[in-house]
Amino acid sequence: MLSVHMLPGKKELLAAALAVATAFGGMTGTAQPASAKTHEVEMTAIEQDVVIEGNGAMYKAWTFNGQFPGPVVRVTEGDTIKFTLHNPKTNTYPHAMDFHAAEIDFLKNYRAINAGETITYTFVAKKPGVFFYHCGAPPMIQHVARGMFGAIVVDPKNAKAWPKADREYVLVQSELFKNPDDVPAMFDRKFDHIVFNGGIFKYHPFVTGGKPLQAKPGERVRVYFVNAGPNEFSSFHPIGEIWDNVYESGNPANKLSGVQTYVVGPGSAATFDVIVESAGAYPLVTHSLTGALRGAIAVLVASPDAKPAPLMPHTPWKVEIPQTEITPPAQ
Repeated sequence: MLSVHMLPGKKELLAAALAVATAFGGMTGTAQPASAKTHEVEMTAIEQDVVIEGNGAMYKAWTFNGQFPGPVVRVTEGDTIKFTLHNPKTNTYPHAMDFHAAEIDFLKNYRAINAGETITYTFVAKKPGVFFYHCGAPPMIQHVARGMFGAIVVDPKNAKAWPKADREYVLVQSELFKNPDDVPAMFDRKFDHIVFNGGIFKYHPFVTGGKPLQAKPGERVRVYFVNAGPNEFSSFHPIGEIWDNVYESGNPANKLSGVQTYVVGPGSAATFDVIVESAGAYPLVTHSLTGALRGAIAVLVASPDAKPAPLMPHTPWKVEIPQTEITPPAQ
């Protein structure tokens, strides 16, 4: 017979109940990290012209939120994303959204919606890295070529999984076709330009309208790189430097060191670290030269007075067209 003084009190019973609940929660996988967050992300498909060149040339794009590429989504490993896509009735075409960071049924969630419709779905960003997102409506090759893509960065839950970056940029490579209605040309790979972040030589300071990426000597610059394609491979290389670290798909577990050039296929991504020791200009290019010389050069300028910059500078690209000064005739 159990004596009265051996019976557990209320505090002990409560502690035991909490322990059992915690144990069963862990076994069923329902418990989430205390730090996990839920992010409500909304985007609107907007069919509109955007600037693609420093001379003010426009492109009949299809976009997310009017940007080419779409806005950067940034979360932490384990976070939940509740995503909503709006396709306004003012649009003409069906649109969709495919997140490569998600692990969900594509037939249900990535289906195309018509103008005037909205779709919402939820996913957990289970793996760290940098991932591609894009419209998946048919013909998908055209929706990607017209600008419906972007990057989602999923930071590792353990910030010490890799070195801390002093400066970060997102670069998305894609092909431009002068006639965005020429779908056969897209299938035949007859692109006119290859660009970073939707602009021809957008980050080349020696080209009209171009501005460099900035850094200070000695800073660790981290580039989250996505290849939107739709067809061409990128051979990403820092002229005058060597990648200190390359992380396949941006996952800290997939680390390479001392890499001169790294191939990123269409629909894939990688994260690149470089430490520029001295001041100067260091072009970041695809070493597939037909692409680099047709627009895919981003110059990283290292100087002590480098200013802070956003993840995706000059997006959307607002180009100031220089006005020609007219001298009045002599009287």
